[in-house]
Amino acid sequence: MSTETGQRDTRRQADRSRETRRKLMEATVECLVERGWAGTTTTEVAERAGVSRGAQLHHFRTRGELVAAAVEHLGAESVLDLKERASRVNGSTVAVVELIADFYASDLFTAALELWVAARTDPDLKTVVVPLEVRLGRETHRLAVELLGADEAKPGVRETVQLTLDLVRGLALANQLTDDGKRRSRIVRHWARVLEELLEGQAP
Repeated sequence: MSTETGQRDTRRQADRSRETRRKLMEATVECLVERGWAGTTTTEVAERAGVSRGAQLHHFRTRGELVAAAVEHLGAESVLDLKERASRVNGSTVAVVELIADFYASDLFTAALELWVAARTDPDLKTVVVPLEVRLGRETHRLAVELLGADEAKPGVRETVQLTLDLVRGLALANQLTDDGKRRSRIVRHWARVLEELLEGQAP
C-alpha cells in the first residue's frame, strides 16, 4: 500500500468516526427533547443514531461520557444557532427581543432544560452542565447587548438587558407544558416597547 493510499484511508476512517460521533450526539439531543432525561438511554440513542452498540461503546463507554459530549455539542450548536438567527435581525428592539424569545423557545433550549433539571441532583452531570449554562448565558447576553446597541457603561443598562433574558427564559419555561405562544408574543412585544423606552431614557 502506498503512503498516499494509506493517508487517504486514514482520512476516510477519521471522517467516518467524526460522523458516527455527530450522529450519536445529535440523537442524544433529540432524545432529551422527545423522551426527557429518564428516557435518554444509551440503547435508545444508538438505535436513533442508526449505529451499533459496539460502535457507540467505541466512542462513549458510559452514558455519562455520551451526555458530557452531547452537552458540549449542545452548547456549540446553541451558540451557532443564536448567531445565525442574529444575522437575520433587522435591528429593531422588537425584532431583537423576539429573536431571543424564539431561541429560548427552541428544541435546543428544551434539551438543555432537561439537563439542567437532572443536574440539580446529579453531581457528575452538574460539573458539565454548569459551564454550558455559563457559556450560553454569557454569549446570549453579549449578543443581546450588541444587537440592542446598549451601552453597559451606563447605570442600569446591564441589569435591564439581563432582565430581558430572564423574562424570555421564564416565558420559555411556561411554554414547556402547554402552547403559550400567543401570550408569549404579546408579552414580548410589550416588553420590547418598554425596553426601548428604558434604553432611550438612558441615552446621553
